[in-house]
Amino acid sequence: MKRPAALLAAALLAACASTPQPAPGNWTSGRLTLRVEATAERIAQSLSASFDLQGNGVRGELRLTSALGLQVAAARWAPGQAELTTPQGSVRFDSLSELSRQALGEDVPLAALPDWLAGRPWANAAHELQPDGFAQLGWRVDLTHQLEGRLEARRAAPPAVILRVRLEPMP
Repeated sequence: MKRPAALLAAALLAACASTPQPAPGNWTSGRLTLRVEATAERIAQSLSASFDLQGNGVRGELRLTSALGLQVAAARWAPGQAELTTPQGSVRFDSLSELSRQALGEDVPLAALPDWLAGRPWANAAHELQPDGFAQLGWRVDLTHQLEGRLEARRAAPPAVILRVRLEPMP
């Protein structure tokens, strides 16, 4: 299987590189569910975790924690680099999109996520306003329940992907 070998090689090459540092700022926390629908080539995949997010599309950090409180993954990104850390080790990527494709099997727009959670389109890509939110990067972002701290983003292109987020109330 090529994937583990490629990840191991990337981890070894990354050992000498510096770790991307997140932008300073407040953390956004909550719970997320990501579902990638099945296709003829693969079975459906899903992920459910608590998260902590800091930064923006240029520089940031996303931590995912299991229901038992164990950190299952952390992604850090800065211009031209991204790093994924799991219990199996760390792997470097040239971009946040590449990290997303390798870790999730699909290009989930993690760079846009901080803006989407704030209820606005990401500034680095065109968008189209919709009655219930906006469309951007091939995704429909539904802000209907934003006041309750909920967001849903859907990508219809095969395989369909659904991202649901529930934010924790601010103290």
